[in-house]
Amino acid sequence: MATTGDERTALMTEPGTGPNTGPLLGDPGDVRAAADELARGRVVLHGFATIHALTARPDRESVALAHRLKGRPDGRAGGVTTTPDALPGLFDWTRLPAELPRRPLRLLMEELYELGPFGFRGPAADSVPDHLTAVRDGVRTTRVVAPGRHCPSNAFLAAALDRAGTGLLFTTSFTAPFPTTADRSRALPDVPVLAHADETAVRERHPHHAAVPVTVVSFHRAAGYGRAGLPALTLERPGSLSAEHLRSVAANHGFSLAPAQAPRVYAPSVRR
Repeated sequence: MATTGDERTALMTEPGTGPNTGPLLGDPGDVRAAADELARGRVVLHGFATIHALTARPDRESVALAHRLKGRPDGRAGGVTTTPDALPGLFDWTRLPAELPRRPLRLLMEELYELGPFGFRGPAADSVPDHLTAVRDGVRTTRVVAPGRHCPSNAFLAAALDRAGTGLLFTTSFTAPFPTTADRSRALPDVPVLAHADETAVRERHPHHAAVPVTVVSFHRAAGYGRAGLPALTLERPGSLSAEHLRSVAANHGFSLAPAQAPRVYAPSVRR
């Protein structure tokens, strides 16, 4: 089911608050310090486009700590992230369903990350640890989420990857209503916080995205065909980018969009 504009507004749990103080994503020294903390095994709370995220090393202990901070039980796969240019390398493109052409899908991925934060589930590359994968429809998959190419948090992600010596990081959204950096620090006293310099400005740069967890599309299986005969991707989770906007962008790259539950699909037209 698509999320309506009113529903998306109601889900916004982190209103923009303007300028922040304390450690900032735009400060190279603050970024290095937070990356060092992550490399030592701590979880970092940081701006992630229109929301915030808890990001950690990909080892089991760090992932479990992040889940506990969020109030979730251990054992959940969660999402992974990396720098924009390295994102495609987290998927095994040799396992792409034949109905879904690789190049248009890569171009769709690039456009959506150019717009802002987004998530994809696809066949997991061998480099993704098993505890960060989930078997869906008989396929070993991973969910890759990223803040988009223009988010200041990319500098932190790059520094954290370098300090940790890994090709990916664990990340999970954190949308508790903490209006200021000080509030977040009090709520999570043992977690380094790295804020946007101006959260309102960041959200204004993402006019198509609500302040909720990212939209996630899956492509580990073919979801049939849409009315126009276009191969369908699955809308796994409605989120910050509306289904209407996503459907329009996907169509420009030759894809339709099917809901995660009981998708209605149509056979492609037969040319005679």
